[in-house]
Amino acid sequence: MGKFTIREKNGKYSFRLKAGNGETIATSQMYKSLKTCRAGIDSVRRNASAANLEDQTKEGYQVQKHPKFEVYTDNAGEFRFRLKAKNGQNICASEGYTALKSCLNGIESVRKNASESKEEMEEQK
Repeated sequence: MGKFTIREKNGKYSFRLKAGNGETIATSQMYKSLKTCRAGIDSVRRNASAANLEDQTKEGYQVQKHPKFEVYTDNAGEFRFRLKAKNGQNICASEGYTALKSCLNGIESVRKNASESKEEMEEQK
């Protein structure tokens, strides 16, 4: 089972969704408070399973309704995804993948792990 880890840095908070093997699947933006960070986690839990898939790497792709996972190619030529909520706000994003299939597997991992995952605070190093 995966987990959400919350980290605090300079009075701001962010989260990571990690798979059962400890690999980071997705990360969040910085939030001003722990409360809003936890609301971001709840939003991932609510939106991930129902999110549409919009593959922006394909020419003439069909724009999907929110919530949705957007798959795109970054400036380095790697595949990435971001999860957008019903209101269109970015909730979390992935790291870069060299293969589209790996990126799509990352999305499936978010779908699987988000609803089951507990949350914990990361230790300060």
